[in-house]
Amino acid sequence: MLTNRSVPPCTVIPTLHYPDPAIAAEWLCAAFGFTIRLRIGNHRIQMRAGDGCFVIHEGQLPEPGSAAFAIHSIMVRVPDAETHCEHARQHGATITTPPTDHMYGERQYNAVDFAGHRWTFTQSIADIDPASWGGEPIHIE
Repeated sequence: MLTNRSVPPCTVIPTLHYPDPAIAAEWLCAAFGFTIRLRIGNHRIQMRAGDGCFVIHEGQLPEPGSAAFAIHSIMVRVPDAETHCEHARQHGATITTPPTDHMYGERQYNAVDFAGHRWTFTQSIADIDPASWGGEPIHIE
């Protein structure tokens, strides 16, 4: 596969709409610890989230409460969910579920950013066989 410095090297690149990408990038960096990879004019910004990436793009959001508004959530792996959650809270994120340990070996919390996008932050706390909690392993690397 050919690579291009203008596009993040990730296989999946979510794109989130915000009315003002510059304000969104500043907030996302401060609250969630993301970094900016590339600015494209004033309408698009490529962001890094660890070894993953996403794009924020200028655009109007669906009306809060509408079905279209709540159709996505982005999951990001973090090294320490408790510390990350507290940092996000201090920077204005709305925490909808506090860090919680799950039977599948993850500690996760849920947050909503200033524009209403939903985020799940996950920390691996144990290596659990998916079959032990009802998962059906098909191809796990």
